[in-house]
Amino acid sequence: MRTRSPLHGLGAISLLALLAVTACTPDTSGGIELVPPPIQRPDDLASDAPDQAQIRKARAERNRAINAAAAATTPSTSSLAQQEYYSRVESRLLSQGRLRRDRIPQDAPIDAEQLAQNFIRIALRSEYDLKGGGRLSGSQQASPLRRWQDPVRIQLHFGNSADRAEQARVRDEVATYAGRLGRISGHDVALSGGKGNFLVMVLNEDDRRQIDAPLARMVPDLPAGDEAALRDLSPSNLCTVFAYSRGNADRYAQAVAVIRAELPPLLRLSCIHEELAQGLGLANDSPQVRPSIFNDDEEFALLTRHDELLLQILYDPRLQPGMSEAEATPIVRQIARELLPSQT
Repeated sequence: MRTRSPLHGLGAISLLALLAVTACTPDTSGGIELVPPPIQRPDDLASDAPDQAQIRKARAERNRAINAAAAATTPSTSSLAQQEYYSRVESRLLSQGRLRRDRIPQDAPIDAEQLAQNFIRIALRSEYDLKGGGRLSGSQQASPLRRWQDPVRIQLHFGNSADRAEQARVRDEVATYAGRLGRISGHDVALSGGKGNFLVMVLNEDDRRQIDAPLARMVPDLPAGDEAALRDLSPSNLCTVFAYSRGNADRYAQAVAVIRAELPPLLRLSCIHEELAQGLGLANDSPQVRPSIFNDDEEFALLTRHDELLLQILYDPRLQPGMSEAEATPIVRQIARELLPSQT
């Protein structure tokens, strides 16, 4: 159901210039005595503390402004039609027994060899031809192992159509899931209160048509083709993610995901689960992988125990970014046997 966009290296993007920070130590060789500042008394500190009433007032005013903007925004006929359509899609999938939420499904046991093969299909192959400009290839292409080295900080961006309550719901879902991803992988993943390196945009059809300005501000030098793909998202595409590395490196440094605001709650949460996990490096989908969200049959809505194990393998220090399938496979098999010892 969710058509995937490629996750690829990006040479054009200017990312994360490294800053050299030098400690500044006063020179006392000239005999000048440095007098320390007076120690503040508790009442001095209290006088400098922010006024809590002012903080609450500013927060309330900000919330009122967000709600007023949302109330003044009338969704287009197209956006309203999509909202109704995706609601029907969710209902139909549920009636078919899909969008399952069981973490450890009893009807889909896995063993170590199956886990290793599934990791190879999801992390070391791609349905996109990265050498051919990221186009859908029609076959599974070999892909080097990719993951993050820097801490992942998720930055949320909403369009004018989202009121404060809706934003709070999505923030809570993303913050909870980010914490879970961090615990599973052992990598530092968290929701940022400000800027981040993994931008998640929750936009309706009307907001997305005006995506150029916020993208230019938050992700400078994004390739024009990727910007167009995010702006002109096909109706069959509920959500998508692009991840980028510095130059030709195999370590991700930036990611951008778009999730349709018209989605009903479960489909939206399903998109959050899949796009964030794929943006961490589990980039492919395969009809052979089960029980998993990395399968376009929509059988499972949320991250399964099987998917958690894939994420543990991906961030195991014995694997290194840039490894080929041939280099990684024996290590992956060893890790899988350790994770599922009773199944070997």
